[in-house]
Amino acid sequence: MKVAIGGPLKVTFRPWVEGLENIPAEGPAILASNHLSFSDSFFLPAVLDRKVTFIAKAEYFTTPGVKGRMTAAFFKGVGQLPVDRSGARGAGEAAVKSGLEVLERGELFGIYPEGTRSPDGRLYRGKPGGLARVALASGAPVIPVAMIDTEKIQPPGKVMPKLMRPGIRIGKPLDFSRYQGMEHDRFVLRAVTDEVMYEIMKLSGQEYVDIYATAAKRQISDAAKAEKEAEKAAKAALAQAEKEQAEKEQAEKEAAEKQPGPEKAAEKQPEPEKPESAKSEPDTTGPEQRPGSEKSAP
Repeated sequence: MKVAIGGPLKVTFRPWVEGLENIPAEGPAILASNHLSFSDSFFLPAVLDRKVTFIAKAEYFTTPGVKGRMTAAFFKGVGQLPVDRSGARGAGEAAVKSGLEVLERGELFGIYPEGTRSPDGRLYRGKPGGLARVALASGAPVIPVAMIDTEKIQPPGKVMPKLMRPGIRIGKPLDFSRYQGMEHDRFVLRAVTDEVMYEIMKLSGQEYVDIYATAAKRQISDAAKAEKEAEKAAKAALAQAEKEQAEKEQAEKEAAEKQPGPEKAAEKQPEPEKPESAKSEPDTTGPEQRPGSEKSAP
């Protein structure tokens, strides 16, 4: 990972780093980071001398076909651990088990408290099931980490990355030994998670949203779906209106063709009958009254 991927990443993107001195040279520690891009899991290990193990969804390791086998080999090669997110408690139990195994070996365990990538670049509420339980059960310090601008390099859905400098800020270790043995108290888990998220917010400068990122993604998806359905309905209404207008114009045209024009109407109109007074009457005048006739002698 560090030779084949880390070296080219540092040369190509030249990430800047603050707070490297907060990473212990040895011993277990939890790196709790915000999550902006798929590349977060590569930029952070690339700038550290020590190995960092993140958890990854099991689908990356179980996808069939040649592409699936290549993906699984890649994630195994860079030290990612598969997490089965199915079941009632899903990723929380898997994260706890995987995290404790890594920390017991004295290594660095990386986790994203938000549980998924931010859909819009803001910082969302942390899930207490994984981070806080691992921290309290192991006693390992939690180091807040802020990834900066990685979402601009490779936004979700984009294959080709944009060349620009991302940033990484590493905060001071947080000690939660005061809560030792209270990993099953949900109020304590919430308090630990919120404290870590507050430190990440200060490091990253992100706007904080007090809902889970998964819920925000559902809202965005539902809004996009509703917008698409509204657009579809508008297009259907417009098409129906155009159809009705065309049918109306066609009906008017056919009606006009059935009605005779002025000339044809004149040809078909019958001549008016002469009045009775204008009809010929028998000639009752005598010869002597006729013009040009001579009177006969008496």
